[in-house]
Amino acid sequence: MITQPSLSHAISLLEKELGVSLFEKEGRNVVLTKYGKLFLSDTEKSLEILDSSTKTLKMISSGEGRIDLAFLRTLGTDFVPDITRNFLQAHQEKSIEFQFHTGATSVDIIQGLKDRKYDMAFCSRLEKEHSIEFIPVASQELVLIVPTDHPLSNRDTIDLIETIPYPQIIFTQKSGLRPIIDDLFRQIGEQPKVAYEIEEDQVIAGLVSKNFGIAVCPNMPILNFINVKVIQIASPSFERIFYLAVMKDRYLSPVAHKFKKFVIEHTQI
Repeated sequence: MITQPSLSHAISLLEKELGVSLFEKEGRNVVLTKYGKLFLSDTEKSLEILDSSTKTLKMISSGEGRIDLAFLRTLGTDFVPDITRNFLQAHQEKSIEFQFHTGATSVDIIQGLKDRKYDMAFCSRLEKEHSIEFIPVASQELVLIVPTDHPLSNRDTIDLIETIPYPQIIFTQKSGLRPIIDDLFRQIGEQPKVAYEIEEDQVIAGLVSKNFGIAVCPNMPILNFINVKVIQIASPSFERIFYLAVMKDRYLSPVAHKFKKFVIEHTQI
């Protein structure tokens, strides 16, 4: 218990530090000055914030809280909703929520991961990113899409070499898919006739449907609702791999670590 002299001394030191009087005499009583009331109000607010923050951190330490998850938009129709919903259902007793962040390219997503905007991400693997742990979690077939009235629209399968005469829409250099598709053309010893370079696969599909060109792109659900013909690529064939990306040697909250473990245990490619 603090003694009266010690309390008076502490108040005196505080008033000296602040440069204003916090208390004054009113008859036989000691009351707060105008500035003392202001200081008290702000102090109470600060203590409330501190108490709230303490409770939040204790909640996080118990395996609850928010996970900031970034992902490529192409994964937002099936894979991400499925894996996150299954995780939440498996931990219904916990207060867990996701903050979803979508990105157009893996380069942008990885940069956000490095900048501590996200806890983890689903994206393509990027070479020379040695500070990132890439864990394969899903695959996606690459196909050729053409307008429904295109000369190739009567085909169900095709060799990539047969696409060379036609203008093509390709991914930009920032896309994780660009080096993969470039490598496919290197395998056949040809280069596509590039009409446009686009970041997002949904935009590429839309342009193909309006006769701006043909394109090699992921076989994604949205293609079923766009006016394009999907053609299997017989040679050279390739599957796109998606990865769970996590920073190496960086702290993960217990709930984020639990989600990482859940993803690894419940995904197979």
